[in-house]
Amino acid sequence: MNGIHFPGLGIHFNNVPSGFTIFGIEVRLYAVVIVIGFVLALLISSREARLSRQDDETYLDFFLWMVIPSMIGARAYYVIFNWGEYYEKGKGFWETVGDIVNIREGGLAIYGGLIVGVFVAFVFNKKRKLSLPLMGDTVCMGVLIGQILGRWGNFFNREAFGAFTKSFIRMAIPVDYFANEETLNDYLESGIITNKMLMNPDIVGKRTACISVYPTFLLEGLWCLALLIIILLYRRHKKFDGELSLFYIMGYGLGRFFIEGLRTDSLMIGSMKVSQIVALVCFFGAMLLLVFNYVRIFRGHKPQCHRIMKLSEYREIRAAEKTKKNTEKSNKVDEKSSEKNDSDEESDNKVAGEKPEENSGDEKKNSSDISKTNNNKNNGNGKKNSGKK
Repeated sequence: MNGIHFPGLGIHFNNVPSGFTIFGIEVRLYAVVIVIGFVLALLISSREARLSRQDDETYLDFFLWMVIPSMIGARAYYVIFNWGEYYEKGKGFWETVGDIVNIREGGLAIYGGLIVGVFVAFVFNKKRKLSLPLMGDTVCMGVLIGQILGRWGNFFNREAFGAFTKSFIRMAIPVDYFANEETLNDYLESGIITNKMLMNPDIVGKRTACISVYPTFLLEGLWCLALLIIILLYRRHKKFDGELSLFYIMGYGLGRFFIEGLRTDSLMIGSMKVSQIVALVCFFGAMLLLVFNYVRIFRGHKPQCHRIMKLSEYREIRAAEKTKKNTEKSNKVDEKSSEKNDSDEESDNKVAGEKPEENSGDEKKNSSDISKTNNNKNNGNGKKNSGKK
């Protein structure tokens, strides 16, 4: 019942939990995966910032700015275009609000998070007087890593899958899983699970009836991985700040358009899929901006472009900076030591200068005493001699 299978590839996961319990609190793996994705996105973005001679702490500040608004944006996007799932006549206001804010069961749209993330980046860069295109180049690979991991969150939740298929890449999910989670009827009503899936089950293992669907979470994850590799290989040859982020927007939009066409749980506007519309806007918008910049460069314009160093070059610079810092520290220690020695010398000289004066005073006193004694002695002798006469 808790298994997920890929019969055409001969891959079987017999027990895939959707979460775990710690101290009596249920923790969804979907949430864990998203948190890991955010952390990895931050680490990769900070590394890219250092390689392009930026302050990596700026990106920690930016991610702290962005994380909560992006989550809110992802949820709001999903709720707005899926309002019928949350609003029901007769349901209380607070119950509706509770359903809206409950993200434990999924319901986050990546486009909503990205749109809000771009808005936050614009405000952040305006406030800090930084370059938005450069920031886009710096974070795009981290965002891709986050998206790849986020799709595996869909895997644990058994969501974001595609239509019925019997192809070799099909994913088989036991029907009993949805019945046990009490989501089967809702999925049937919304069309996420179709009668065609139920009428053509995949029998896996000990006569386990499964629906066979396109693993669109996996397809999108692999597409994002390919895009990540392309940007990783090209990034040191970029021609202007913002080029890498435009590659990401255009490439993701292209892949998402076709993958979204396979899904059965798409957010809709009438008969059109929202994500496909947004994907086309992203693809053509990014492509036009790329062409515009390439034409300007061809005509002799020299745009701002922060070069990304090789790792070996970065290590050499870091080593030089470390050596310089150690040298400065050593010089400061030597200066303090020299100042201390000078102070000790002055103190010694002062002490040495005081002692001779004391000795001189004693000598004068002794000389005076001796002189008095001799005078008294001579006077006594004089008197004595005069008495004899």
